[in-house]
Amino acid sequence: MNPISPTSIARRTWAEIDSAALRHNAAAVRAQVGAGVQIMAVVKANAYGHGVGLVVAALAGTVEMFGVANVREAVEVREHAADAPVFILGPALPEERAEIVAQRFVPAISSVGEARAYAALAGAEPLAVHLKIDTGMGRTGLWESEVIAAAREILALRGLRITGLASHLPVADEDDVFTREQLARFHATVAELRALGIAQPVVHVENSAGIIGFPAQAGDMVRAGLMLYGSAPRAEFQPRLRAVMTWKTRLTLLRTAPAGHGISYGRTFKTVHPTRVATLAVGYADGYQRHLSGRGAEVLIGGRRCPVLGRVTMDQIVADVTALPGVEVGDEVVLMGRQGAEEIPAAELAEKAGTIAWEIFTGIGRRVERVSL
Repeated sequence: MNPISPTSIARRTWAEIDSAALRHNAAAVRAQVGAGVQIMAVVKANAYGHGVGLVVAALAGTVEMFGVANVREAVEVREHAADAPVFILGPALPEERAEIVAQRFVPAISSVGEARAYAALAGAEPLAVHLKIDTGMGRTGLWESEVIAAAREILALRGLRITGLASHLPVADEDDVFTREQLARFHATVAELRALGIAQPVVHVENSAGIIGFPAQAGDMVRAGLMLYGSAPRAEFQPRLRAVMTWKTRLTLLRTAPAGHGISYGRTFKTVHPTRVATLAVGYADGYQRHLSGRGAEVLIGGRRCPVLGRVTMDQIVADVTALPGVEVGDEVVLMGRQGAEEIPAAELAEKAGTIAWEIFTGIGRRVERVSL
C-alpha cells in the first residue's frame, strides 16, 4: 500500500495570499508618509497569520526592515531573507541574548540592565540597538522621565551603538488629542537625546493607525503592521488598501433539514421551515471563532451571502443555502475575502465576533494552508 502524500490530499480549508496586494499596501504606506521615510514591515505572529515565508519573500527589497516579537521569529525571517535587517520589538529572555548578538538582530532596549547584558556579549564589533521609550503604552521601554539619565549610562558602555530611538502609540486609532500630545513629547525627547550625542538615530514611533492619522510626525521609519495586510485601523484609509488574504473552505455535505430541526450543539438554532443546509469543512480549530455563533455571520457561496446557522464547532459549520439551487458538494466557500461582487472583510468578522481584526488574522490555525497567488 502506497503512503498518501500530503500534497495529493484535497484542500479543505486554506488561505490564498496575494503578493501583489501586499506590495500595493506597502506602496500605500510609502505614499502616505513620503518617500524619505523607511518602512519596517511587522511580520510577527506568522506575519499576522498570513505566513511569514510568503510575506517576507513578497516584501524583501520593498521595505527596509522587518519587525518581529522574539528571537525565534527573527531566525525564521532570516531563513527567507538572509541579509534582511530584523528588529525585535520586545524584550528578550536572558538566554536569548547571545543569539541576538551572534545573528546581529537589532534589539529594543527597555532598561540599563538589558544594555549592560548586551554590551558584555557584543565582543569587538559593537551591537546596534534601539532605545525604546515608554511615552504612554505602559508595556515596555525606558520610562520617559528616566530616559535621559539612562541614555547617558548606555552611551558610556563599550560594545553598543545606539542606532535608533522608538516608542509606541496606544490609542492612535481612538484618541487623537492624546496621540498628538504623545507624539510631541516623544519628538521633544528625541531632540534631547540627539543633544547627548546619539548621532543620526532612526526614529520610529508610528504603527498603522499612526501612519494613517499622523503622517507628518512619522519620524525616519514607520512600523506598518495591520495595514500591510489590507485592513485599516482607521476607516478613512480602507479604500486605499487591498485585502491580502482570501480564506476559503469546501462544502462537504448537502441536506434538507425539516421544519423545527435543531442545528449544531445546544440547538440554539431551529429551522422554521424545510431548509437546505450545507456542512462546511472549517471550525474553531481552524480559527473560525466560536464567538461568531448566533451573531449573524455569513459566508460566500457562488458569490452570494449565506447565513451561518447554529454554533461553530471544532471542525465544521453549517450554512443556509436554500436560496442557492445550483450549489454542490465540493464547492469553494469564502469565509473572508471576495467572491464575485460580494466581500466579507476581516473587520466584519471581527465586529460580529466581538474582537479585532488582528485577532481574526492571527487566530487562523496551522492546518489552514497558506497558498501564494
